[in-house]
Amino acid sequence: MDDARNRAKTHRTLTARYLGARDIVASERTGVADTRLGMALTFVAGAINAGGFLAVGQYTSHMSGILSAMADHAALGAFDVVLFGLMAFLPFIIGAACSAMLINWGRRHHLGGLFALPLLLEALLLIAFGVLGWLAYPSAGFMRTAVPLLCFIMGLQNATVTKISGARMRTTHVTGIVTDIGIELGKLFYWNRDKSVPPVMADRAKLRLLAALLVSFFIGGIVGAVGFNQIGFLFALPFAFVLLILAGPALLPDLAKRR
Repeated sequence: MDDARNRAKTHRTLTARYLGARDIVASERTGVADTRLGMALTFVAGAINAGGFLAVGQYTSHMSGILSAMADHAALGAFDVVLFGLMAFLPFIIGAACSAMLINWGRRHHLGGLFALPLLLEALLLIAFGVLGWLAYPSAGFMRTAVPLLCFIMGLQNATVTKISGARMRTTHVTGIVTDIGIELGKLFYWNRDKSVPPVMADRAKLRLLAALLVSFFIGGIVGAVGFNQIGFLFALPFAFVLLILAGPALLPDLAKRR
């Protein structure tokens, strides 16, 4: 019995260690798959957010700041700026709604790669952003399109990871991540003097996950800022390629079944 349990444990460990791209976005989730997907998408989000700021002059995932700016300018009577804020705020919501629609459509049609659908759409939109920016920047038409497009992408990705992880992870902003890190640190360093009550215990696995996401976002921001500054809009294409690598293997079996 013990030998069987040890073999099963070893199998799970090896499976977790050698997860392929198809397993990372599979409909059946594991903690390891969530962590790897979260780190990859947080890296992409940090890069697009920081690089997008250099490209179009605005952060595209910071909805708290955008909504606060809209309120400030509404109070000052600058309604043209409020309208510009709506052009960022509403696409983020629509992107999140689009993610939910795609995932639920995939679930209704029993797709194994249902979580890969919004990632595929995100990759295609990043390709469109990079190519259009390379061709049309700095035309006024492109600049009016770029910010809503990037906000749609950020909403799409954040909702996708939220659905995949059961709301345990966010990838396009770090306010919630930093807050949760503070909460777990508070529990980690809590002095459990009273032994008559259950001790306060930190979730160390969650703390490691949150720290990894925070580092991934920061490193992605550095890479994105340097890349967009040196190469320009076409630097969006490598991140689209990363998303295609994640989404493609999970969708191929579904395409084969439909054929």
